[in-house]
Amino acid sequence: MIGNKLTCVQEDRVEFLIWLESLGLAVWVRESLSLFAYPSILAFHAVGLAFLVGGSAAINLRLLGYADDLPLAAMKKFFPVIYAGFWVNALTGGLLLIASATGMLTSVVFWLKLIFVGLGVATVLLIKIRVFGDEEVLESGTVPRIGRTLAIASLVFWVGAIVTGRLTAYALLLTSTFGRT
Repeated sequence: MIGNKLTCVQEDRVEFLIWLESLGLAVWVRESLSLFAYPSILAFHAVGLAFLVGGSAAINLRLLGYADDLPLAAMKKFFPVIYAGFWVNALTGGLLLIASATGMLTSVVFWLKLIFVGLGVATVLLIKIRVFGDEEVLESGTVPRIGRTLAIASLVFWVGAIVTGRLTAYALLLTSTFGRT
């Protein structure tokens, strides 16, 4: 009985993923020959990633002591760029996701990517609160230990997100090499 219920739930999920992929917008993204479809969406996804991770990396490196001649307070201006990059990636990532929902949402690599992205975003927010929310730190320019620790974690999480994100394009190769991806 439990086995049958689990099978039914899995079948329902697969049916939902197939339904997502059959939406007009998903078909257009996946199958259109227009440059405004998949190629442009993927290009905007890459640009969003550059702003999100690039801005985050600049702040992280400053927190770790690189370019310490730059005032810490000035680095706060990168946060709107990081947020814009995130929202571009959320929108374009959603479009790319519905175009191949069954492949992505059944891939362990894709779920790892989402975990890394979530952890990366969490560290960005924690850095903003714990480091850039402290006026004493901004005035002195001295980075507290928590700031350096979060900066290292953030860099690791963003590298993980980029690597796993790239690996999602090779799901068939990974499946044949390592089993389920």
